Amino acid sequence: KMNEKILIVDDSVINRKLLFNILKKEGYQLLEAKNGEEAINIALNELPDLILLDIIMPKKDGFQVCVELKRNPATKNIPIIFLSAKTDVEDKVKGLELGASDYITKPFEKIEIVARVRTHLKIYNLTKQLIKARNELLEKQRQIEEDLEAAAEIQKSLLPSSLFPNKYIEAAWRFMPCEKVGGDIFNLFSLDENHWAIYILDVSGHGVPSAMISVSVSQLMRPQLGFIVKRSIKPPPYYELVPPSEVLMNLDQQFLFERFDRFFTISYLLLNINTGVVRYSSAGHPPPILLRKDGTIEFLKEGGPIIGLGSSIPFEEGKKKLEKGDKLFLYTDGIIEYQNKVGDFFGEKRFCEKLVNLIDKPVSIIVEDIINSLMEFGNNNKPQDDITLLGLEFKGILS
Repeated sequence: KMNEKILIVDDSVINRKLLFNILKKEGYQLLEAKNGEEAINIALNELPDLILLDIIMPKKDGFQVCVELKRNPATKNIPIIFLSAKTDVEDKVKGLELGASDYITKPFEKIEIVARVRTHLKIYNLTKQLIKARNELLEKQRQIEEDLEAAAEIQKSLLPSSLFPNKYIEAAWRFMPCEKVGGDIFNLFSLDENHWAIYILDVSGHGVPSAMISVSVSQLMRPQLGFIVKRSIKPPPYYELVPPSEVLMNLDQQFLFERFDRFFTISYLLLNINTGVVRYSSAGHPPPILLRKDGTIEFLKEGGPIIGLGSSIPFEEGKKKLEKGDKLFLYTDGIIEYQNKVGDFFGEKRFCEKLVNLIDKPVSIIVEDIINSLMEFGNNNKPQDDITLLGLEFKGILS
């Protein structure tokens, strides 16, 4: 109570003194104003916790004062109790419609004054606490949004550069996390003058926990860390490329479900740009699609179970030979499981038909058209899962 301020506004000295004496005994800090203009100035300067406001006053009546205080952001939440000898229902309703919290008629009853003041101060204090809590939540939400924006930028920085000049491979992709950050990630990069590594993975769930695992895996897949390229004591170049099946087996031991409470699927490919031979293996991931230049589709199905089970079953490894003009598409299940409003899936069949229809287009056009077809199919419904599509065209062996 010692910190609660009450502004008494009345042009009658007797009324002000009466209210002052009643409330002083209750321990409140008290301020006084004898007219409307003075009341507004004191209210703006002192920001009281409650205003007892007479209606009939010179210069500005109580209704005008109430309107001005409720328009001002600094004072709009301060509770106002009107004081008046008027007993008309219309005046009471008008006061409440202007934003007043209560109405007390003269002559004053001490018990009534004290009870109503206590009630409205309690409500005001609760309101202030709610406003403070809301503002703190909004600030925390703003900080979270900023952190997520930063995390999204970090995740994007781990994707391939948008400029991808390479005489052997033409590449294009779209990465669409359903939240600011996602559990999908992919990359393709040169391991040596003959070989390229290509991978795509999809961590279960989405949002920050999934994104953290996807980033962790992508860091592990950097050639310098010895996970996909290991040192060798054999003759130059003194390194070996780890076979895709072995890479997946090692990932399965590193990322156990019991440890991370997440599993993930992945396809990992090694492309020899000199021979066109691609070695690959997938762990529970939708099989990469090889679109031959004659329109034939082949699924790269060899592999094994999802990563995280710690299975001792070896991953199968497949091999294909790419010819000039063949295209390879890696994608996450967010594409084939994307649903329209009636619950139909975009599906593998529709996806493959679109690819075949676009066979003569560059991969950049194909990727864009597939994503456009996907969103058109779903009436631009917000995806429930992350969507990633990576397309490659083998340009052939060049001397």
